[in-house]
Amino acid sequence: MASTDVELDVREEAPKDRHSLIFSTFAALEPGTAFVLVNDHDPKPLRYQLEAENAGEFTWEYLEEGPDVWRVRIGRTAA
Repeated sequence: MASTDVELDVREEAPKDRHSLIFSTFAALEPGTAFVLVNDHDPKPLRYQLEAENAGEFTWEYLEEGPDVWRVRIGRTAA
C-alpha cells in the first residue's frame, strides 16, 4: 500500500450505503491513485459491478482475504 492510499473502512456502514460510498470514493480518484477498501466480507460482487461500469479503468489487488477482514487496494488507471 502506498503511503498516500486512503483507507475506506465500510464495516460499520449500513449495507445499503456501502456501494454508493465506495463508488463515490472511486469516482474521486485521480488516475494513478488508489484507496484501500476494508470490508467484513469478500467484495467480489463489487468487482463485477466495477468491471461492468468501469472496464479497463481500475486495478484490484487483494491485500488481506478474510476470514473476518478483507482489504482490497482499488486504483484508477484511466480518466
